[in-house]
Amino acid sequence: MPKTSAGILPYRTRVGQLEVLLVHPGGPFWANKDLGSWSIAKGEYEEGEEPFKAALREFFEETGFQPTGPFLPLTQRKLASGKLVDAWATESDWDTSRLVSNTFSIEWPKGSGRVREFPEVDRAEWFEISEAIRRIRPAQVGFIDELVEKLMC
Repeated sequence: MPKTSAGILPYRTRVGQLEVLLVHPGGPFWANKDLGSWSIAKGEYEEGEEPFKAALREFFEETGFQPTGPFLPLTQRKLASGKLVDAWATESDWDTSRLVSNTFSIEWPKGSGRVREFPEVDRAEWFEISEAIRRIRPAQVGFIDELVEKLMC
C-alpha cells in the first residue's frame, strides 16, 4: 500500500491576479533550495483516517492557521516517490507573517551526535500562478493547474 498525504491549497485574488499559498520545508536539507522546492501544506495520514480531516490537521500543524472553507476537492496526485496526495483548495487571505510551524528533530550536522530541532515549514508565501508553478515541486503542479481550470469555469 503506498504512503498517503493530504493537504490544503489556499488561494486568493489580489489586484485581479489569482495567487496560491505555498510553504517551504524547513531543516538543513532545504535551507538553500528554492525553485521546485515549495509545496502545498500537507502531511501523511494513516489507513482508516479520513483524508480531509488529516489535511486540516496537517495544514494547522504546519502553519498555525485553520482555514474554514468552503473547500474544493482536487484530484489525487501521485508523487515520484509513489506517495498519493489528496488536496482541497479554499479561498483565504491568511497573513503569512503569523506562521507557526511544528518542529522535527534530526542529528545535525550528520554524524556529529548533536540533535537539533527545525521547523517543518520555515516560510509560507503567496505567489501569483506563474511564479507558484516555478516554485512548487513538479509533481504538485497539477494541483495548481486544476485549481485554475476550476475557477475559470
